[in-house]
Amino acid sequence: MDLKQSLANRIVIVFALMSAVVAGVFAMGIVATVHVVEHKLTMTALSGGLRRLLAMDDINQWRHEPEKSELFFFENGPGPMALTPQLAELPVGFQEITFNGDDFYAMVEAVGGRKYVLLRNQESFEQREHLLFVVVIVGFILSVMLAVALGRLLARQVMAPVIRLAGQVRHRDQLIALAPALHPDYADDEVGELALSFDQTLGRLRETLNREKLFTSDVSHELRTPLMILASSCELLLANPSLDQRSTQQVTRIARASAEMRQLVETFLMLARKPEELGTESTCTLKSIADAQVEIWGRLIREKGLEFIYEPQLAGTTRYDLTFLQSVMGNLLRNAWHYTDQGFVRLTLLKDSFVVEDSGIGIPEEKRHAMFQPFVRGDEQRGEGLGLGLSLVQRICSHQRWQVQLVTREPNGCRFTVTLSAAQEAEGQTRELPAA
Repeated sequence: MDLKQSLANRIVIVFALMSAVVAGVFAMGIVATVHVVEHKLTMTALSGGLRRLLAMDDINQWRHEPEKSELFFFENGPGPMALTPQLAELPVGFQEITFNGDDFYAMVEAVGGRKYVLLRNQESFEQREHLLFVVVIVGFILSVMLAVALGRLLARQVMAPVIRLAGQVRHRDQLIALAPALHPDYADDEVGELALSFDQTLGRLRETLNREKLFTSDVSHELRTPLMILASSCELLLANPSLDQRSTQQVTRIARASAEMRQLVETFLMLARKPEELGTESTCTLKSIADAQVEIWGRLIREKGLEFIYEPQLAGTTRYDLTFLQSVMGNLLRNAWHYTDQGFVRLTLLKDSFVVEDSGIGIPEEKRHAMFQPFVRGDEQRGEGLGLGLSLVQRICSHQRWQVQLVTREPNGCRFTVTLSAAQEAEGQTRELPAA
């Protein structure tokens, strides 16, 4: 049975199969019983008829004839009652034979050294058997049809509370905070247990969502203030002309880290809300966001001794959300900077997408499909990072209905393509770029 069938269809199928098996067994039993009984009755009737014929007449002067469907023969009998060579070879007892092209039951007896044979034509018996087969087959078909009808009726009755529960569960996400309990509406049975289990799960989910909302609000309140203090303090320190070059570099790193942390906090806060609840506006073009990221990461990449290539010529004018797009692009550039020790990093802007490409250590084939999962890293030996950057990229792209694709470069390195438009997302094609 196909396990992918609906539960109602499986109930109907089980009823039909059960009816077919039971009706089939009964049909075969009826046919076999009738055949055996008919066989016994015919043998008894022929034996009695033969003895009656022998008792009614003198063996030398026959006046009585057998039944219309019967033929009587004996040794040295007159005319048509003479025993033929085929009949003379028959053993004593009841048997089935073919005589003159027809099927007969035969009863053979020997009395006083003389053999007597009484034949009965099987035509009437075959007609009754044929009628019996027709009745049995029609009954079998009707029983299966009745089982299907009863199965559908029973499935409708049995599945009604399950279908109702499924409909209520399906629309529960729209009223998750206000949805009433389900189990009071159901009987104390398996469906009621299922409703109770769902109510308990929904309760735990509500608690988790409430904790998450409290956490995000706490993060918003508790982290923004110290980050603003860090940023303003760094600005004041950088404005101090007496600060030496080494101290200036350290303060710049602190300012950059606080800016990245503020951006990360904003990203997580926005991801914690539904897209329709954000109310954000698309205010920045792809190139304006890329220019800001290039200013930060281009310098860091070059300081590492790598070649940084920036190709913004094909960028479109569509506007996107600043926080999400700079977080995606920044994490991909950070990933390329972190895992590339020699060669290049390239950022290419296209009409409705961008590509981050590097000549780094690459990603092993066995990890390629898991790289967007949390806490998965390309090289576990590197001490920095927790493996959350690509996971955050995937979450943002799913949240915004963008598409991110990973392609391994040859002989080494990676190419990440982020498609921002719905049309290109549906196509799901990765543009081929020239190797650096």
